[in-house]
Amino acid sequence: MFDHIADAMKQPDVVRLEGNIHVLRFEMMKLYSALEAVRKLLATGVVKPGDTLMDSSSGTYGYSLALACHKYGMKCRIVCSTKVDDDVRRQFEMLGAEVDQVEIPPGPLVDKMDQRARLDRVARILETEPDVHWMQQYHDGIHYLGYRECAELLQKEFGGEPFTLVGGVGTGASTGGLTSYLRELNDDVQLVGVQPFESVTFGSDPVADPVASISGIGSPIVMRNVRYELYDRVHWIDFDSAVAATTDLFRRHAVYAGLSSGCNYLAARWEAARDSERPCVFVAADTGHRYARNVYARSAGGAASVPEQAPRCIDSLDQLALPWSVMDWSRRSFHPHVKEDAL
Repeated sequence: MFDHIADAMKQPDVVRLEGNIHVLRFEMMKLYSALEAVRKLLATGVVKPGDTLMDSSSGTYGYSLALACHKYGMKCRIVCSTKVDDDVRRQFEMLGAEVDQVEIPPGPLVDKMDQRARLDRVARILETEPDVHWMQQYHDGIHYLGYRECAELLQKEFGGEPFTLVGGVGTGASTGGLTSYLRELNDDVQLVGVQPFESVTFGSDPVADPVASISGIGSPIVMRNVRYELYDRVHWIDFDSAVAATTDLFRRHAVYAGLSSGCNYLAARWEAARDSERPCVFVAADTGHRYARNVYARSAGGAASVPEQAPRCIDSLDQLALPWSVMDWSRRSFHPHVKEDAL
């Protein structure tokens, strides 16, 4: 029996979809990092019950932090994206969180401006309200800690046999945390990262996606929680391909999940076909409910069907091209060619 709904919500399911393709399906994956981070901060005296915890979020981390604060009796403040709609904002507020939503005029640079505006707002709050603790989901390694439990679950499911994990890179904490702990238990775990175009994280920022960027798995800013040396291979996937894969995942396997899950599914199909004897597990980090209008309501139109798609295999970042590219990363380091944000 669980003591709080957040502990139940964080638990994933491992489902075999077809052949050697499995999905690690979450209701809200970032609960693992938020719950353990808050617990650790309290246990070490960095914060005390009743303090205010704050972070910037486009949705799922904010919700996870609000739930973690609800469980541990903390105040919560979310500096949230323009993409957070009124329904989600209302849920934040009902959980007791103070919501500070940035306003960005519509335009082609809205995603880059959104994240920069949120970090600027965080900086202003920290300057004027010193009693607020910034969680730094992008930079603080404390967000790795919660994934040990999930790694142990996966190790038990696969009995220690080799497998490949496919997941969106995002802040780096989820796939990075899972893989760090998995490799302590099993040294033959391959990690495949998934990125959108326009992300500085693995150097695709010069390649624009003319339709839309994909939130949650890439970033226009440098995130220090990304440990590049963990990744064996990287896929870059455009928005149209992501939409086609996300809706195909639902039609084919009844997995109603978010846009990043569709990207991971598309990459996992290719990875699984390369070695049919090796299990391939892709991450579905959240459900599809917040994508009902901008993904599931869209027509796939001229997008290629998932079974017909194949990536462009490249050897260097200057060969990156839409709609889908893949490159062996070979666990090497990387330094994005942009100035790291002061935050």
